[in-house]
Amino acid sequence: MSADLEKRQGSHSRKTQETDVSVSWVVDGVGECRSDTGIGFLDHMLAQLAKHGLFDLEVAARGDLQVDEHHTVEDVAIALGRALDAALGDRRGISRMGDALVPMDDALARVAVDLGGRGFAVVETDIHGLGPGGLRGEMVAHFLRSFASEGRLTLHADVLRGDNDHHKVEALFKALGRALEAACRREPRRAGLVPSTKGIV
Repeated sequence: MSADLEKRQGSHSRKTQETDVSVSWVVDGVGECRSDTGIGFLDHMLAQLAKHGLFDLEVAARGDLQVDEHHTVEDVAIALGRALDAALGDRRGISRMGDALVPMDDALARVAVDLGGRGFAVVETDIHGLGPGGLRGEMVAHFLRSFASEGRLTLHADVLRGDNDHHKVEALFKALGRALEAACRREPRRAGLVPSTKGIV
C-alpha cells in the first residue's frame, strides 16, 4: 500500500440484554485476527475470513450461550457488517465487486459480492451442524445474511458440493474473504471516484 494512502478501518460496539460485542476491522491489513466470541468454531471461521481477505480483525463478544449461539452469532455479524461499512466510507476508488471459488478437499464454495450499498443475500448451503463447539447449520446462513444487510453489500454464497460440513463452511469463509478483498481493492483508475453511474452508493 502506498505510504500516502491511509489504512481504511472501522469499528462498532453493540450491547443488548443478550450480548456485548465489540469489533474492529482494518481493510488494509495483513490477515491477523484476534477473536474471542465464546464459540470456538466461529472464531476459527473469522480467522479464515481475515487471513484470506488480508483483513485485520479484532472481535470480542459475550453472549447468552447458555440459551444457544443464536444471539451471539447474529450480533457479531451485525457488528462486523457495520464496522466494514464504516471502514469503506463512501466507497470511492474501490473495485466494488469481487468473487471467489474455493475448494477444500471434498468441498467447493463460491462467493460473489457487490459493495454497492444495498444489503441483500442469497445463501444456498447444505450444512446440517458442526457438533460441540460448532454452529447449527442454519446459523451459518443467518450470519451471512445479517452481515450483508448491515455491511450494505449484496452477497451470493453457495456450497457447490461437499460431504464434510466443516470443510463446507471453511471453504465458504475463505471464499468470502477472497471475494471481499477483491471488491475492497483500490482501483487506481478509479481514484477518488464513486464506483457507480449514480454517483453515490
